[in-house]
Amino acid sequence: MATVSNVTQGTVFKGTGVVAGIRYAPAVWISPRPELPTAGDVVAEDLREAELERFKNAADVVAARLAERSEKAEGPAAEVLKATSGMVNDRGWRKAVNKGIKGGHPAEYAVVAATTKFISMFEAAGGIIAERTTDLRDIRDRVIAELRQEQEPGLPSVDGPVVLFADDLSPADTAALDTSLFVGLVTELGGPTSHTAIIARQLNVPCIVAAGHKIHEITAGTDVLVDGALGTITLGADAVEAAAMVEESLAAAARIAEWKGPAQTSDGHRVQLLANVQDGNGARQAATTEAEGVGLFRTELCFLSATEEPSVDEQAEVYAKVLSAFPKSKVVVRSLDAGSDKPVPFASMADEMNPALGVRGLRIARGNVELLTRQLDAVAKAVKILGRGDEAPTWVMAPMVATAYEAQWFAGMCRERGLIAGAMIEVPAAVLMADKIMPHLDFVSIGTNDLTQYTMAADRMSPQLAYLTDPWQPAVLRLIRHTCEEGRRFNTPVGVCGEAAADPLLALVLTGLGVNSLSAASTAIAAVGAQLSEVDFETCKKVAAAALDAEGATEARDAVRAVLAEVS
Repeated sequence: MATVSNVTQGTVFKGTGVVAGIRYAPAVWISPRPELPTAGDVVAEDLREAELERFKNAADVVAARLAERSEKAEGPAAEVLKATSGMVNDRGWRKAVNKGIKGGHPAEYAVVAATTKFISMFEAAGGIIAERTTDLRDIRDRVIAELRQEQEPGLPSVDGPVVLFADDLSPADTAALDTSLFVGLVTELGGPTSHTAIIARQLNVPCIVAAGHKIHEITAGTDVLVDGALGTITLGADAVEAAAMVEESLAAAARIAEWKGPAQTSDGHRVQLLANVQDGNGARQAATTEAEGVGLFRTELCFLSATEEPSVDEQAEVYAKVLSAFPKSKVVVRSLDAGSDKPVPFASMADEMNPALGVRGLRIARGNVELLTRQLDAVAKAVKILGRGDEAPTWVMAPMVATAYEAQWFAGMCRERGLIAGAMIEVPAAVLMADKIMPHLDFVSIGTNDLTQYTMAADRMSPQLAYLTDPWQPAVLRLIRHTCEEGRRFNTPVGVCGEAAADPLLALVLTGLGVNSLSAASTAIAAVGAQLSEVDFETCKKVAAAALDAEGATEARDAVRAVLAEVS
């Protein structure tokens, strides 16, 4: 491929790095989506039944293709593809398309109109739900292509290693990547919790999201050097130097793959590494890694599609699948974290002007305490069925705790059922009131995603605000330091279970601040453990001090790298 571009050689673009690794290859853009139709002529009434059948057949084909791919995929990729296939079969969406066709619209335009309506609804909901708009646009485009008997949009055909560029990647495209050819990913949109990021972590392919519209100035064929840790895309890099950087990155990846736990610094300071999971499959996958247990079991993700609250027995069965994957290890269960970006149909709440600051997490139980008591009963029942004892403790933590009363109330409910009680530290008030909250609890776990969002007053799902919703922000690190100081004072273990725990460099800072455990996606555990093993605890303290003293997130990263360069 030719090395040409619309921008000056040596230009560096910056996004949010979500999977570390350095690669050097020509850029290629994802195949264009179909041109969207306009309303067009009204379909005659006697032809509308055939138009309905044409839409049904096209949607069925697309759903079947996605379902077939989900069966061939593994882990999160399979789950995401299955969910996307489910969106094509969603009765509400199909009903909206059928309504448009019955009103006289051609099938193609009815698909566009219905999808636009749902996109608006998802964007209004915000958060994780808003990120599903990429999935909606993807199924819209696939169904339109099928209606037109055109080639399915998506990955381009390539004959050698490339770095894939896109506005955003659909789950189907990301899950289908051949990582021997598509050696890096860069997207204009997205965020650290988008499906692109989730699957890229599973595939372990260097990935940068939220790189901004300027990347469209990079033309296909331009040689680019991408650094998934720094989040940089560099044009005009020296080919020899770039090749050496790639080799060094691959060698580091090989060392990481060989790392064995338990995690500790070079001088023996222990840090417990745990896995974030959402169901039994994820827990079983995590159990094959060096994870010492589960640090975050996201129970709500088991029930996002449930129209009615599962019974205690049904919930206990789900929880038992996770607990049984770690029969002799700690498992931390988070109570239902519904609301805001995770609406659960059976936990109905009124519309709110700002749901991220509204009735979510533990706050739901103020108006529906039975929902929480049944969930805790189910956890206790699963523990009893499996006969878990002191060697396999079951900890339960509540999200969105903001006051000492909430901590005391929740802890009492847990202890009545023989469960170890804790709370998420994700509201700044909980940090400032840690001296009043911790005496009621057995442990706390810092959710850096929300703590950063609330500290910086910036929506963590907004790609435009990714520079603010960065856990490297010194303001966030100072809150973590205070939490750890109070944890030591009250002998309360402090963990981190947000995205920050998956960043090997930031793990050094968190360890230096006094964090006792780190919980991350199971695919990130080896990289974190390997990084910890290369430095002593005193160095962790030094990098923590450097990051705390920085003026911003970028400066904090640079300061930590400078310290590590000095001691190496």
